[in-house]
Amino acid sequence: MTTEPVRPEARSPRGFVDRRPRDLAAERRILAAVSAVYERYGFEPLDTGAFEYADALGKFLPDADRPNEGVFALQDDPDSEGNGQWMALRYDLTAPLARFAAQNWETLPKPFRRYAYGPVWRNEKPGPGRFREFWQCDADTVGSARPEADAEIIAMAAEGLVAAGLPQGSAVLKINNRKLLDGLFDAHGVEDVRQRLTALRAIDKFDRLGWPGVRDLLGPGRLDESGDFTKGAELAPAAIGAIQSFLAIEAAPDLSRLEVVEALATLTLGAKGEEALAELQKIAAALAGMGVAEAAARIDTTVVRGLEYYTGAVFEAELLLQTADEKGNPVRFGSIGGGGRYDDLVARFTGQQAPATGFSFGVSRLASALRAAGRDLGAQARGPVVVIAFDQSRMSDYFAVARELRAAGVAAEVYLGSSGMKAQMKYADRRLSPAAVIIGEDELAAGTATVKDLDLGRALSLGVVDNAAWREQRPGQATVPRAELVATIRNILDAQP
Repeated sequence: MTTEPVRPEARSPRGFVDRRPRDLAAERRILAAVSAVYERYGFEPLDTGAFEYADALGKFLPDADRPNEGVFALQDDPDSEGNGQWMALRYDLTAPLARFAAQNWETLPKPFRRYAYGPVWRNEKPGPGRFREFWQCDADTVGSARPEADAEIIAMAAEGLVAAGLPQGSAVLKINNRKLLDGLFDAHGVEDVRQRLTALRAIDKFDRLGWPGVRDLLGPGRLDESGDFTKGAELAPAAIGAIQSFLAIEAAPDLSRLEVVEALATLTLGAKGEEALAELQKIAAALAGMGVAEAAARIDTTVVRGLEYYTGAVFEAELLLQTADEKGNPVRFGSIGGGGRYDDLVARFTGQQAPATGFSFGVSRLASALRAAGRDLGAQARGPVVVIAFDQSRMSDYFAVARELRAAGVAAEVYLGSSGMKAQMKYADRRLSPAAVIIGEDELAAGTATVKDLDLGRALSLGVVDNAAWREQRPGQATVPRAELVATIRNILDAQP
């Protein structure tokens, strides 16, 4: 009796996705366009390894008893007793930068300006729009405490998003400074760390809940529509009133950046708040000098990012375009990137503060947002020209044709399956090939080649009403002298939209 072999089920791991040319082409186009912007600003590319030692990941350092908590980790060369350094797939691109900067600080130009892109991995429960592996693209300046460094990152982010395919006015960089809230808390006697974090989380929900919901969360708590109760920060009425005045400035988006700073200056924000206002004023002036429109980057007091991470200016890119899913239902993408100032990250390694600021966006998320907004990403990635294997005894001739096309810079392949002519043409169509080259005995004898313009054929087929007439006319098919083959293919490629 024979036993059937156990066959694994072909399935993708949860939280990981397979990407075909459509998505890859869109993402590569975004990365190329954004990288060009970063390099024009004088930022150099940097690529660090996929793994970092777990203790270098900062706040994502796994517990000793839970080395895979939040990250994918393994032990580096454990000894017989199981001891060995834990290393983990990078959680983001910032922690590797901090490690690299600390490791090479003496030899780096300072400030050190770098951009990076690549996959990151998070050992979290996957869900709609949440993956365990995704690509990020970052730009950071390490070694400058000047607010103008923040402004440059903001300006570069705004320009990069436009280069990626977002039309002018379809996204806004919202700017805030964490010191404003720290100063406000100091000035109104909010010293308890738990109260501060709870209040910050409440403010972060302003866009979704509005002031009434935030007010409840700043006070005793909020009962949502499902009946769940969220305990609030339990702030004093005077502190809640101060936060209301602070957030009210966000409700006047017609104010210029400098006018918002002037309005904030009328509030009691303490010493840290005064420091933040001075920084925002310099950011506003630098943005004006770089020609960043008021509508493209504005100060928004409701922006709260990285509760225990950022130390000063914070900024968030919000998509303003109307977007819809594949069924046409409206969806809200909201944030498509963000960043801010993080002056303590490098100091974890050296003990010496190295001020830093940066911006990051998810490449796949931005591509999805552009597609949902109906933006043309050139998503139909073009296939190669297919040389039809008409006669198996003439394969060397077909490879010579493909070699000639490739030498001219045209992507080409010889069909290497075993199917007949009809199936080969169907193959070329599925590859979205711009053209197919057919060279049979007649063409070989006459020194010609038959070229089928598949792009034209696809376009004309949309209006087909008579299949017999279609076969008789053979639209988009022409026989040309062999010496004119490359020029004919180039004409077809040049006619592509």
